[in-house]
Amino acid sequence: MINLETLSRLYSAHSDSFTSEVAPLMIGEKIFDRPALMATVNLSPDSTYRESIALSTESAVRKSRVYWAQGADVVDLGAESSTAKASRVGVKEQIGALVPVIEELNADGISLSVETYEPEVVRACLNAGANVVNYTGTTHQEAILDLASEFGATVILCYVKGADVREITDVDLDNDPIPGLLDYFSQRIDSAKKHGVTKIVIDPGMGFYYGNLVDPITRVRHQTKVILNSFRLKSLGYPICQALPHAFNLFEDEFRTAESFFAVIASLGGVDLVRTHEVAKVNSVLKTMQLDTALFSRH
Repeated sequence: MINLETLSRLYSAHSDSFTSEVAPLMIGEKIFDRPALMATVNLSPDSTYRESIALSTESAVRKSRVYWAQGADVVDLGAESSTAKASRVGVKEQIGALVPVIEELNADGISLSVETYEPEVVRACLNAGANVVNYTGTTHQEAILDLASEFGATVILCYVKGADVREITDVDLDNDPIPGLLDYFSQRIDSAKKHGVTKIVIDPGMGFYYGNLVDPITRVRHQTKVILNSFRLKSLGYPICQALPHAFNLFEDEFRTAESFFAVIASLGGVDLVRTHEVAKVNSVLKTMQLDTALFSRH
């Protein structure tokens, strides 16, 4: 149960992590001193969150502009779903879907991220004006990091145990997940720095599919634990991104409010970049969470 007692114990056990010095979150030339909001637009029809799917360039541009107007700080575009049964999308097809959208939105001054693990897709999208590489793989790491350094892009290093996010793996449900994540990201951060990447974000991968997280309640419990403990990763010195859970089985007809609830958990957990499909709802929650706490002590 999440209550004041639970939060107090968590803070007491890991209070040093709250004071860790963390590099600022940077997207393009903008520096954020508050949690930033990443909208999600999926150009793949296989994506499970139907409301985020755009089946044409025009639809993707329209959705992105709406999210930007609702308060998104960056729009994350992807042309291949990370779900287990989704169809693979070739490099040329991804580039053909993503680049026209990026070119049009870049002309509007909208900050853009591309979700991929293919170097050719990264180069084409950064050339078109993307600001962020949401790197959902481990293969081709040197090539992708070199591209990010060349273009001065922000890199989101995602927790991916296999070659890429499409490779189904398991997570450790029996132990505290944070020590393993610290070891994992420490190595990848070192590699990114050696390749000249200066804008680094880490993502523990709570939005991805795992073979032992198919039971909805087990999945939500694990996601919640990792998101609430996000602040403990700050000892690595870099901002943290978390994808907000959908929790369809818990919220049922009200599933579109689920990400708003988990935005509270993310805020308490010290997340720096919040990835969501529900921009307007989550933006309102984050603004409320940022209110001066003195307001709540006045009578």
